[in-house]
Amino acid sequence: MPPSSLHPKVYIRLLYDIVVFLCRLPFWLLHHSLAALQRRHREIGREYTAKREVPRFLPRLVALSASEDETSYHNLASDSEDEPLALIPPSPTHSTAHSPSIPPPPYHSLSSPPQHGPVSPPSPLVADEKPTPPPITPEPTTPTMSSKHFDPNPTHLLLTSLHSQTLTNPSLALDSQNKILYLRPSSKSSSQRVHLVSGGGAGHEPSFSGFVGTGLLSAAVSGTIFASPSAEQIRTCLFSRLPPSSETLVTVMNYTGDVLNFGLAVEKAKAAGKRVEMVIVGDDAAVGRTKGGKVGRRGVAGTVLVVKIAGALAKRGYKLDEVAKVARLVAGNLVSVGASLGRVHVPGRAVNKEEEGEKLGEDEVEIGMGIHNEAGVGREKMELKQLVGKMLRMMLDRNDKERNFVNVNSNEVVLLVNNLGGVSVLELGGIVAEVVKQLGEDWNIKPVRVLSGTYMTSLNGLGFSVSLLNVVNTDIGGPGMIELLDDECEATGWPAQISKLTWEERNQATREEDASNGEEVGESGLKVDAKAAQEVLTRGLETVVAAEPDVTRYDTIVGDGDCGIGLKRGAEAILRHLSSKPLTGDVVIDLANIIPVVEMEMDGTSGALYAIFLNALVAALRTTSQSEKEASAKVWAAVLRQSCEALSKYTPARPGDRTLVDALYPFVNTLEETGDVEKAAEAAVAGAEGTKGMKASLGRTVYIGGSGFEEVPDPGAWGLASFFQGLAGIKKLEEDSNGWEKL
Repeated sequence: MPPSSLHPKVYIRLLYDIVVFLCRLPFWLLHHSLAALQRRHREIGREYTAKREVPRFLPRLVALSASEDETSYHNLASDSEDEPLALIPPSPTHSTAHSPSIPPPPYHSLSSPPQHGPVSPPSPLVADEKPTPPPITPEPTTPTMSSKHFDPNPTHLLLTSLHSQTLTNPSLALDSQNKILYLRPSSKSSSQRVHLVSGGGAGHEPSFSGFVGTGLLSAAVSGTIFASPSAEQIRTCLFSRLPPSSETLVTVMNYTGDVLNFGLAVEKAKAAGKRVEMVIVGDDAAVGRTKGGKVGRRGVAGTVLVVKIAGALAKRGYKLDEVAKVARLVAGNLVSVGASLGRVHVPGRAVNKEEEGEKLGEDEVEIGMGIHNEAGVGREKMELKQLVGKMLRMMLDRNDKERNFVNVNSNEVVLLVNNLGGVSVLELGGIVAEVVKQLGEDWNIKPVRVLSGTYMTSLNGLGFSVSLLNVVNTDIGGPGMIELLDDECEATGWPAQISKLTWEERNQATREEDASNGEEVGESGLKVDAKAAQEVLTRGLETVVAAEPDVTRYDTIVGDGDCGIGLKRGAEAILRHLSSKPLTGDVVIDLANIIPVVEMEMDGTSGALYAIFLNALVAALRTTSQSEKEASAKVWAAVLRQSCEALSKYTPARPGDRTLVDALYPFVNTLEETGDVEKAAEAAVAGAEGTKGMKASLGRTVYIGGSGFEEVPDPGAWGLASFFQGLAGIKKLEEDSNGWEKL
């Protein structure tokens, strides 16, 4: 029948059916979606029994679906958001504003981050009540005490902890954006000639935020938990959070990130004309010479004695050279060893299988464990007496060639027994007594000062460390180490009271100056032909860009494949800078303008190395400009040598370690000998090629493994050698067209 002959009621019925279908369609889709969601929930419910995580939204959605097994999950969620959900972690928040008031963490209950291991679904009942077990019988799920935190949000936790220092010591102010705690401007701090700065990763409190105060540190810079602060944070501190005309001593523990980032900031300060010295402290004796290698001893709790003695000397008005000399003298006469009954848990970090497997046995102790959860030198079952005896032998046995770092032979010895964070005061007292007893009976050492307490922690580490300071003459014609150690100070982390005067002053002054690189760089008088220099530099940078594929290939074999991209990114950024701001011919001005480009565009270890080298180069050129007016090859050779020496303070890399240094040093050496840039570039290429087959001592190649290092040169060395070839105008060496396929 043709449509035109249909009765109107048929059209109405069809229209009605269509409307009903469209109305029912969303509900049908929702029903089937919830049914599928419930089936998926049953699957992930079993998966989460191995992850100890239950998404908060799933139980509520599943309860809406009237399908099979509904009763098994209907009561999994609380009816009120105000009631705690057992084992559900609070959502992390991030509060990084520079504000005197830090909001409280938004958590519903004292809970822990997700833990590894089976878990049953949460219930609205009290946390201590056992939930109904799922089909697969779970293992015990109660979090261990070491992985529970009142505030599991690491960002919020760090900022509130720093803010608390300003509440307990009114003389302090906080730059929360840069995580810098510093002394407020006052007559006491302004009259002091030398100011001390230290810092490092958080998690070691009271080191170092708790040591900011009169007679100790003038400022401390904090990184995130167990991570170094950035060079920019430290630079901000040196340039704008200390008295403008002050001289600065920076003390840092011997860890790669700390040394590089603090070192870069120090070199930038020197390049800007500031008087800054840096002392690196390594006092750990647990890791022997062989295992420590070029890295050397780790910095641990003995570092606080360096800070205290140097801070007291600075407070007395001594010069920077004298304060730095005594600080190095203290550092060179320190020895420490730590021990722990277990690893620590970092707030906000889930416990993984590896951490679970690394737990110490019930009666085991780990000797030599570091302050960042680093493994010690061994695990043993022993009582306190035997443990203390072994730790003292590591520090004092002159026949132990691996660990006889310090000959403790002075009539005056200082003992520091440090709590790593989780040892009770009662138990720490017993440890101190045992250490003093054995020192006297077995080693005939009677400490003239015994310091005991919490000075440098590893979060809530269940362990302690013992440090010995061999007191020697300071040779400055002034106070000795003991006298300086006894000097009063005002810091919440040191056993001393804040004075009544400080409380009554109610000092509200702050430093809000904008951090900058100092005054704009003025003319140095050390000149080159600007046009020729721009052409040469452009040619060198373009050669680096062209070499990127080779460098990337090499780094793919022996590294993580990003070296070539990093070098290319830095070279292209400098080329863009040169096109918009051509060279002036004043080498100090031109190089100082290029350095920020390198620092912004080149990251990672190589970026820090290049930045340190170039900042040191500016400082050397500035000094040379006082006696030289032309940047000849001889002048460049001399300042490059000084920059190499500055770089060597912050990295143990030397020729033969398979690093960019294998190209840098031959270039500088040959330039010094011949004054010929072309010959120097050829020496750099030879040095880079010589890294083929050379086993790496530093960098990622150390643990990559394989035999690729036998076939290709070091990527960083090859990239630098390519730059030198471009500077010299040497044609790039021809590559075998089938070279990559052979590899």
